[in-house]
Amino acid sequence: MRKKISLAHSPDADDIFMYMAVKFGWLGQDFDFENIALDIQTLNEKALENFYDVSAISFALYPLIRDEYALLRTAVSFGEGYGPKLIKKKDKILKKNFKVALSGAHTTNALLFKMRYKDARIVYKNFLDIEKAVLDGEVDAGVLIHESILEFDDSLCVEAELWDLWLDFAKENLPLPLGGMALRRSLPLSDAIKIEKILTKAVSLAHNNRFILSKMLIQRKLVRVDEEKLDIYLDLYANKNSISMSELQLKAVNKLFELGFKEGFYDTMIDVSSYLIPFEYEEARNS
Repeated sequence: MRKKISLAHSPDADDIFMYMAVKFGWLGQDFDFENIALDIQTLNEKALENFYDVSAISFALYPLIRDEYALLRTAVSFGEGYGPKLIKKKDKILKKNFKVALSGAHTTNALLFKMRYKDARIVYKNFLDIEKAVLDGEVDAGVLIHESILEFDDSLCVEAELWDLWLDFAKENLPLPLGGMALRRSLPLSDAIKIEKILTKAVSLAHNNRFILSKMLIQRKLVRVDEEKLDIYLDLYANKNSISMSELQLKAVNKLFELGFKEGFYDTMIDVSSYLIPFEYEEARNS
């Protein structure tokens, strides 16, 4: 009997795209993966509870769960010249203590937002409800994420690009770490290595068969966007750079952790290289 592994991810188009090869059983994997789709706020909260075996998380959350989870190199989403957007009504002038809707307390966009807008009054909402909250006047502004950044109501405008905030804080041109994957440390290391390889293969397979898989997602109504927007969105967040983190991406993650530590969001400064699954273990065992 195959070991059951809970695999949690968000319901946005890039996560669904990257995990569908697993769900469709294209890999002949050694595990029985149970796919769970939840919004990023809930995923981060569940990770803090050490709830799922493998989970999508916000990179900004990781230092808070480092003792319970290892960070995976695969199924990652980075912004490169783009990212979440702070939006408001076009005729709205934001006061210093404006009320804003964010998608979660431990998201990367929340960390950057709190660093820039220290006096804002924050409420947290499901990312799908943020645009409506701004339109209804429930909040003065909101940070849009996922595919919401592609299109929003004509009465709204962009107050700030979080990509620009990132560049201001990072002081160098690094990709913006948004979403990553974490794996529970209580799993045997041999299983952890296999799972990361399976997920890496799934993301690679999805990327290399993008046209076929995109058609399947549209036909089965598994995504909330049309074919044209899905293509644009995958270009942004589920591309060749999602398969396995590069040295530049790892450097960017460390920069995010450094900024969070300096602002008091984390109790210690960590180096991402110390929290990845050690593939050298398998090489040494088989040598």
